[in-house]
Amino acid sequence: MLAAIADVMAWGESLDQLLECKTGQLVFENFLKTEYSEENLSFWLACENYKKITSEAEMTDAANGIYAEFVRVDALRQINIDCVTREEISRNLSQPGPDCFDSAQRLIYSLMENDCYPRFLKSEIYQALQEQAEQAMKAT
Repeated sequence: MLAAIADVMAWGESLDQLLECKTGQLVFENFLKTEYSEENLSFWLACENYKKITSEAEMTDAANGIYAEFVRVDALRQINIDCVTREEISRNLSQPGPDCFDSAQRLIYSLMENDCYPRFLKSEIYQALQEQAEQAMKAT
């Protein structure tokens, strides 16, 4: 229980703290769903997993999958990035490396950090969890 309390309190410190915690990711994703912007987190997480791939064949498959799901102009879960970044990724797909999506991932992180995350901290979802954590801390 104490770890969960510490986690909830840490989520308010930075987006990084929130994203480092699996539970934090889930809570943030639920919040983003209410704002119809969960594709941002999904894309960011897909990029984090992509960077861990060591096989060239797997990297190519994963890069094409991420492109089709999030980057392509007609993608179902299209992320909000500028056309220059979108074109850069398209060019990178011919020989995708670990940094293929870095510029787009930085843009999406910045969008989450400056737009979604501050709203998350003010949301009923987070406020309720924070209140529970504070009450639990007082009880211990």
